[in-house]
Parts: sequence; C-alpha cells; structure tokens
Amino acid sequence: MGEQANKREAVRTARAEAFIAADVGGTHARIGLVRPELAGGTFEVLRYERYACADWPSLTAVLKDFVGHLEGQFAVQHCAVASAGYVLGDAIVNENLPWPVSIVDIRETLHLAGLSVVNDFEAVAYACQFLRDHETTAIIETAAAPAAGPILVMGPGTGLGSAVLLPGKPHATVLPTEAGQISLAPGTPREAAILAELAKSRDYVSYETALSGPGLVNLYQAISTLRGTPATLAEPAAVTTAALAGTDPAAVEALDVFCGLLGSFVGDLAMLYGARGGVFLAGGILPQVREYLATSSFADRFFNKGVMRAFLQQVPVRLMDHGQLGVIGAAGLYLHGSSAH
Repeated sequence: MGEQANKREAVRTARAEAFIAADVGGTHARIGLVRPELAGGTFEVLRYERYACADWPSLTAVLKDFVGHLEGQFAVQHCAVASAGYVLGDAIVNENLPWPVSIVDIRETLHLAGLSVVNDFEAVAYACQFLRDHETTAIIETAAAPAAGPILVMGPGTGLGSAVLLPGKPHATVLPTEAGQISLAPGTPREAAILAELAKSRDYVSYETALSGPGLVNLYQAISTLRGTPATLAEPAAVTTAALAGTDPAAVEALDVFCGLLGSFVGDLAMLYGARGGVFLAGGILPQVREYLATSSFADRFFNKGVMRAFLQQVPVRLMDHGQLGVIGAAGLYLHGSSAH
C-alpha cells in the first residue's frame, strides 16, 4: 500500500510539471514534452518530434535524444509511454516493434521518478474526447448528434489497433482491446477464397492479417495468385498508389476488399461495444485513402448487420489524423490514474 501511495503522489506532483509523453508504433515514435492545462483538462505540447523507429537502436535511444535536445531547460522526471503491444514483466511485447523494449532501461537511463506504459490505441482513444468535428472527416454521418455512450477507436497501421472510450466522472476510462487478433470472417465468396489463400501459409488468419499495412500487401499477393498474375508490389504505399491510379487491377481489388472488410469489422465492433457515442478511425493508412474510403463499400458493409441496421444508422463514423493524439492520450492517462512502473 505504501509503494502505491508513493506512486500516486509522484503522479500528483507531475501535474504541475512538464513531462515526456511518447506514442510508439511499429513505424514511428512520436515524442512530446507536455504540460497540463489543468482548467480544461487538456495539455500544452511544448516540443514535439517524430522519429522513424528503424533509424534508432532502441526506444531508450530515441527518448535520450529527445531529452538531449531540451538543452537543460526542463528537469524531466516523469514519462508516459503509449506503445503497441502489452507489458510483460520488464518488457513491452509486440512483434510489430522493430526492437525489444526494456522498461527498467528507460527508467534508469533517463533517471525517471515515474514511468507509465499503456497501449497505443488506449492512448488515442483517451485523446479522442478532446477532438472537434472540424478536426475529423465524416465517413458516415447521422441525422442526429451521437448519443452519450461508448466510443470505438480503431485503425490499421503497422498493426490493427482498437480501444473503447467509456465516458465517466471525474474522468473517462479506456478499455484496451486486442480486437485485431479476432479471426478474419469473410463476407463474400471472393473474400472466402482470399481467406483460403491466406490460410495456406499461416496457422491462424486474424483481421490484422488483412487490415493493416502488411495486411494490404497480403491481400494484394493473395488476389494476384487468384488472378494468376505476378505480384510485383511489395510495400503498402506502392499498393495504395497503384490502386488509386488504377494501374494494377490486383491492387485496385485489394484496396476495395480492404475497405469492405474494414466496414464489416467496424460494424461488428460497434455492435459488440454498443458504441452509441460513435466511431473514430485512425491509423497510418486511412488518411491516405480518405476519398476512396468514403465512396467504397465500407458503409454498405458497416450497415449490413441484419436487425442491427437501425442501431448502426445512429452511429457516426469519422476519420481522424493520428498526429499528436497518442502523445496527448498517454499524458492524460498518466495523470488521471494509469499505473506507474
């Protein structure tokens, strides 16, 4: 009990100080120096940098570089990390990260009094309560404003993240999930054939296998095989570019299947969590294809849930750019009750 009380006191002390908040994905690490704006419950981002993870040997090295550029202006004692994966002992476990992460190494190298680690989409979900409509793009609009209730946040990037914001007093809480690891469920005969092709080289096919950056490439390769054409594209950006330009029929179909599967999956999650407060889509892929997504089969598949269509017609779906949301969410969760390590 004494140790926990000391941790809570350290967090309370951090309320008046600037501290580091980090949002770490498989491709980029976004690091911010933040200071609480206590009156509004939000944060002022004093400094912000985005690092390419592949260019650095460890997360500790990234954070050390960021602190080094503060030039001694701030005595940073606290750090909040939002990372893909989950905490197991001293490590953050996730196969999408380019390196292993040691919590002890970060704390000792930076001489931290407090360190918090949460899931990256948990942080993005927490931050979405601060979004305004003009900061997002409507994918599915509703006649009435969203009702009070759970808000689903999910999106494809290096992996497929998902979390649920649960409104409450004095602060909202977040339910982290591993929904991306649910078994992929085809909705059309063509998707069933694609699933069968994907299953030839895997013991298990999750939604993340199809709905992520690597997943888009997986779809493209499977569709190329089914079409009997060579798969000449190996990167998600290349598949997206070819699909939008219409230069590769397999890429066009891959992006179309991607959007349809995404709509079906988001509809399933909205029903599962009773997301009356709406859905926010994030991730590294969707902002690049926002216009395509809005005219794709996404909405038809989202609504195609039998007797639940009427419920889903009351659930707005909006697309947001990731930006600094993970940094802000990591900071908010740290100050509002996230456990310290």
